Amino acid sequence: MTSRDSRTPFQHLVRTATVAACALVLALTGYVIMRVLILVASLTMAIIAALLVAALIGPLTARLKRIGLPASIAALSGVVGLLAVLATASYWIGRRAADQLDDLQVQIVEGADRLRRTLVDTVPGLDRAKVDDIAARVVRGLRNALPSPYAGVTTATETLAAVLLAIILLFFFLRDGDRMWTWLTGLVPASRRADADRAGRTAWHTLSSYTHGIVMVAAVDAVGIGAALFVLHVPLAMSLAVLTFLAAFVPVLGATLAGAAATLVTLVTNGTRDAVIVLIVVIVVQQTEGNLLHPIIMRRAVRLHPVVTLLAVTAGTLVAGIAGALIAVPACAVVYHAVLSYRGGHPGDDPPETADDSADSPTPPRAGAESAR
Repeated sequence: MTSRDSRTPFQHLVRTATVAACALVLALTGYVIMRVLILVASLTMAIIAALLVAALIGPLTARLKRIGLPASIAALSGVVGLLAVLATASYWIGRRAADQLDDLQVQIVEGADRLRRTLVDTVPGLDRAKVDDIAARVVRGLRNALPSPYAGVTTATETLAAVLLAIILLFFFLRDGDRMWTWLTGLVPASRRADADRAGRTAWHTLSSYTHGIVMVAAVDAVGIGAALFVLHVPLAMSLAVLTFLAAFVPVLGATLAGAAATLVTLVTNGTRDAVIVLIVVIVVQQTEGNLLHPIIMRRAVRLHPVVTLLAVTAGTLVAGIAGALIAVPACAVVYHAVLSYRGGHPGDDPPETADDSADSPTPPRAGAESAR
């Protein structure tokens, strides 16, 4: 065999060209897969949403199975419980938002007029006509950006179909996740079955840890910022707290945008003093999250450098908008840990099968080994 030092320049060139060709083929394959997934975006998001929620409530259904409930009843209990929580929260928050919407609209109009007068009085060379023209252009742009009634109905129909599909998939993932995994690992060649099984269980453990961790972080953000909004009697405080909770699922960018929205609404409705207080609370909560909660809660689940996280969120946003931003980081974490596990495991870490919550995972402890038998 030719050693590395004895290779000729031509051999080095051939090797480099081969590596480059392989990289191009992989990039092209990834691009084609991405395009196909975008073409069936509703189906893709339904599957991803079902997997994320299954990773979140999977421990609950696993405990129900262990106490003797049939798999179908345990899975149905998890789905119905989740829907009940979501429906109750939506009804309560939606009703409060509807009660405050008229007052908020008047306050926003008055606040916008106050900001316009402030700009005219403080910015040299800026007259009222220019400000009114800029405001009119912004309003026209927002109206043009809104979908037509037909497009809105179409989008609502597609969204409803995707939600129903996600609920059905969630039920089957919770009920038959172990059998599905056994079937999938059975398709892998026997020589690689154990490695694939280990990588899959690691990926699921990572996803489950991520979903539980990000929910806890998002709850802390929502409670901290929402408490300040309630104390200051900011209109739509509950809705803004929910927005903060949902935005926290987008690492780095989500909490910042939600905090900015809460501050701006407070500025328009309550004035400068309360807006400054909300801004301080937002900064304190986000610093606590970034320097304390994320290192403690998300360390084992993600273990990605902040630069990688930021790039993943940005790339996901560019490719698939808000949905891409939501799934970019967990996707990177799952792939990273699965690849490491497939290549031999995580140095210095306990394998997922020995973790405390491994019994709660819907994937079987030895799916590959069972299918091999």
